[in-house]
Amino acid sequence: MTELGLPDGIQACLFDLDGVITRTAVVHAAAWKQTFDDFLRRRDGDAYRRFDAVADYDEYVDGRPRADGVRTFLASRGIRLPEGEPGDPPGRETVHGLGNRKNDTLLELIRTRGVEAYDGTVRYVEAVRAAGLRTAVVSSSANCRDILRSVGAEHLFDVRIDGIVAAERRLPGKPRPDTFLAAARDLGVEPKAAAVFEDALAGMDAGRSGHFGYVVGVDRTGQAEALRAHGADIVVQDLAELGERA
Repeated sequence: MTELGLPDGIQACLFDLDGVITRTAVVHAAAWKQTFDDFLRRRDGDAYRRFDAVADYDEYVDGRPRADGVRTFLASRGIRLPEGEPGDPPGRETVHGLGNRKNDTLLELIRTRGVEAYDGTVRYVEAVRAAGLRTAVVSSSANCRDILRSVGAEHLFDVRIDGIVAAERRLPGKPRPDTFLAAARDLGVEPKAAAVFEDALAGMDAGRSGHFGYVVGVDRTGQAEALRAHGADIVVQDLAELGERA
């Protein structure tokens, strides 16, 4: 598949959603920042150390399931909260309550800002399908299907493994490879015959540990070296570059 910039033997492409297909990574970062800053301000007062929407987002929450993001970031600050329950209200100071508060904030930001797809990705996915490769979207987001529908891209993917499907199947999220492995399995291909497309460091780790045939890092925020260090075989700023390099 040299015309797609992929090694021979690749039969399927597995795409992350936020930051790869849609321009929602920046909205997620803003929602996390608002959520964590509000929590830290209440806990520590006006002298609290703010959530960094670039460094903290990339290191602790990007690509991870929502509750894992809460746990991982809070652990970096030496904070532990009760787990609570998945249905905890957004005002409850538990892991799930804080995660639900972030999701409410995210949905409000999406309503007010809207969502756009990356044109280069859409064209690339269309070329992948025209070449006879199968496609899947692999996202930790429980809003994946709604977001794909909002940008008219749901039809471009044969399989969807998202936060809802992962919960139903009890699949651990990124940086574990299980959601990507499930997508490959549902598409009927071996991991070595699948390419992973990710912008998150946790997604790079998943691609590497899952022994996929090719791992493409998508650098939207100037973290090319970190993506390579976490397992990317190639790093591009936009998927349109893959066709240009072929």
